Amino acid sequence: MGHPTIYPTGVTVYDPAKAWNGYTIFPAADLGALLIDMNGREVQLWKGLQGFPNKLLPNGQVFGSTGLRHPDHGFQDQTDLVQVDWEGNIVWRFSQLEHIADPGQDPPWYARQHHDFQREGNPVGYYVPDQTPANDRGKTLLLVHADVSNPKISDQALLDDKLIEVSWGGEISWSWSAHEHFDELGFDDAAKAILFRDPGLRKLASGSVGDWLHVNSASFIGPNRHFDGGDHRFHPDNIIWDSREANIIAITDRKTGNISWRLGPQYDQTEAERKLGWIIGQHHAHIIPRGLQSEGNLLVFDNGGWAGYGKPNPASPTGRMTRRAIIRVFWKSIQYRSKSWQ
Repeated sequence: MGHPTIYPTGVTVYDPAKAWNGYTIFPAADLGALLIDMNGREVQLWKGLQGFPNKLLPNGQVFGSTGLRHPDHGFQDQTDLVQVDWEGNIVWRFSQLEHIADPGQDPPWYARQHHDFQREGNPVGYYVPDQTPANDRGKTLLLVHADVSNPKISDQALLDDKLIEVSWGGEISWSWSAHEHFDELGFDDAAKAILFRDPGLRKLASGSVGDWLHVNSASFIGPNRHFDGGDHRFHPDNIIWDSREANIIAITDRKTGNISWRLGPQYDQTEAERKLGWIIGQHHAHIIPRGLQSEGNLLVFDNGGWAGYGKPNPASPTGRMTRRAIIRVFWKSIQYRSKSWQ
C-alpha cells in the first residue's frame, strides 16, 4: 500500500445526505487491517493482519493474511489466507497449496494467494441483498500463483495465475490454470511474438519470471438474467476474471474449464468493440449482482496507463504495451455479441 503525498490526510469531506453511512476496511501499511467509520475514526484494528485485500464477513469477522513470501523469491505471494474474529483469533486458515524451500529458510507451506478471493454465498465480496458469505462453512475461491514452463507462450520461466476452490476443511476441490488455455485467449501473431520475447518479466534474486497475465480479480458470476434467459455461458458457478497485463476479461466455465466468454485483448474486431474502446490495465471486472442497480451488467475499473501485447506503436517500439492517460469506471451491457468473444 502506498503512503500519502498530499496533506491534510484523513477524511476531508463527508456529507451524510450524499454518502451512504457505513464502514471502510483497508490494509494500513505497517499496522494491520484497519476498520474506520465515515469520519475516519478507528473502529477496530487487527494488528499485523495483512490484506490482499482485507474483506469483512458477518459477525465482525475479517479475511486477511499473516505474512508475505520474501520478495527475493516470490512476487506478491501471501503465505496464507485466514479468517479471524473480532478479537483477532483465527477461525479458518488455508496455506497448503505448495511446500516451498526458499534459500536460507525452512520450507513452509504457502497459499500463494494474491489479489482476490471469494467465500461461497456471495459472488463478489461486497454487500449484496440476500447473498451473504458463509462464515462457518462453504467453499472459498482463491486466486493463486504457480511457477510453470510453457514453450508455446515463452522460453522464459512463467508466473502463472491459477484459480482454486478450497473446502471449509482445507481440501482443494477444483483448480484451473491459465497457461493451459493460452489458445483460447485471442492473442494475434504480433502479441504472441512479443509475449515470447518478454512475457512481463519481473526480476527476482533467483532470476527473472514472466508475470504474463497478472490476473487481479476473480469472482463467481452469481445469479443473473443472462443465465435465466438461457445463456449458459453465464452459469452462476462460472468465474469471471481479468488480466491486467493482457487487457482481457474472461469467464471460465466451472464444469468444462473452457473460456466461455471473452472481451479483449483486441478491441477493434467489431463495431461494438470499437465503440467501447480499449480497456487497459483493468481491475475488478465482475457482473453486478442481483438486487443492485444495473444488475447483470459488467462493472469494471478501466485503469488506463500501460498494458497489453501487440504491434509496435509510438508508445512502445517493441509492442510490449498500449498506453492511455485517462481512467474510466463504467458498467456495460453484455447482451450484445462480438466475433472475438467466445
